[in-house]
Amino acid sequence: MATPDPIRRFVEATNAGDSEAFLGTFTDDAFLSDWGRDFHGRDGVARWNRSDNIGVQSNLRIVRVAQRDGVYHARVAVTGNGFNGEGDMAFTLDGDQIASLVIS
Repeated sequence: MATPDPIRRFVEATNAGDSEAFLGTFTDDAFLSDWGRDFHGRDGVARWNRSDNIGVQSNLRIVRVAQRDGVYHARVAVTGNGFNGEGDMAFTLDGDQIASLVIS
């Protein structure tokens, strides 16, 4: 399946180190959970971005993506100065933005 546009832009903004574009992929009231660490709203997503994503020069590559029950499940390969390896991300979209991202 093709990667939905908001998820594609999330990856592209991360890889470009563009925090403004990255935050623009999320709704104002977005929810992000990274292995049980929860972040709320764009301010919370911005904190996670600084500590765990662009702030540690992450580079993302979608390995595969599938949709189940309205949620897009992506297997993502990550390299950078933080986590390195593959992980699962579950995206719930609201139009052309990400409403929820759960990383496990």
